Amino acid sequence: MSNFANELGIPPRDGALRVGSACLSGRAFLAPMSGVTDLGMRRLALRFGASLVVSEMVAADLYAMGDAGNRLKAAGAGIDLHVVQIAGCDPYSMAEAARLAENSGAAMIDINMGCPSKKVINGYAGSHLMRDLGLAAALIRATVKAVRVPVTLKMRLGWDEDAINAPELAQLAEAEGVAMLTVHGRTRRQLYAGRADWTAIGVVKRAVSIPVVANGDCSSLADAASMLKQSGADAVMIGRSAIGRPWFVGDVAHYLAHGKPRAAPSRAARKIAALEHYETLLEIFGRAQGLRHARKHLAAYAQWSGCDDGSLRRRLVTSECPIAVKWILSEAFDRLPLAEAA
Repeated sequence: MSNFANELGIPPRDGALRVGSACLSGRAFLAPMSGVTDLGMRRLALRFGASLVVSEMVAADLYAMGDAGNRLKAAGAGIDLHVVQIAGCDPYSMAEAARLAENSGAAMIDINMGCPSKKVINGYAGSHLMRDLGLAAALIRATVKAVRVPVTLKMRLGWDEDAINAPELAQLAEAEGVAMLTVHGRTRRQLYAGRADWTAIGVVKRAVSIPVVANGDCSSLADAASMLKQSGADAVMIGRSAIGRPWFVGDVAHYLAHGKPRAAPSRAARKIAALEHYETLLEIFGRAQGLRHARKHLAAYAQWSGCDDGSLRRRLVTSECPIAVKWILSEAFDRLPLAEAA
């Protein structure tokens, strides 16, 4: 991507990205999202060309104790480079969870120090740890020592605008053996309001020598290029913009590698993907839980189908019949305008 990189002012990089012992083929990753990046979505994102996918956040203590729900979140069948994200506030539990994930096939462990939800921070985990770097260091140290696979870390810029300490946490993490960092360009106090500050991620990038991934508000190919230009990061991580279009992360990976967009997935490919995702959720969670879990995905697929006037989404998320849902979903893609169908 040298000509493209020079044109946009992006520092030249070769195609591969090394994360510890792992070698990634591209530079666009699917972000871990609670209740969203289930096994079905991760499989599809990889099939469409995502360079890396990460599990939903797993509660370290519950996972280590055998909790069924957290075991499902950490499942990675059919994923070659399986990444499990763990969260917690106890070094022993983090180490045990990391060991279990590695023994269950994880090729990489990601530590969550960026989740802004009240439930997580009230448990002294997620982005709360940016307020206690001593505990953060202990958790990182225990996790790194527990496994042989690379350990990565996801964080925010800091707790609020008066406590921007991501560069300090990044240096601490690198010293403890973390192999890659992902930085969401907001503070915890911002939650998801305003715009992510990609330039601030650049301060973290300059503070360490390990790869840094920029995260936050990547919703287009142009965004991805701007993120790399403004942050100097090594890759981008995409979250909410991939819901309902699991092919988007692969679109970005291709664009960053070749400097031009690839052809959009065909209507048939998108329809097959949506149906497969739905069927996978029913298979993993069972009918009742699968139907509930699928609603956010179904609403997003309807939105990105290009045919939703509101009624389609309502029909999808209120139907209790899997056969009816699949018929409605198929109809949505079959009704695409000819210009969108190619």
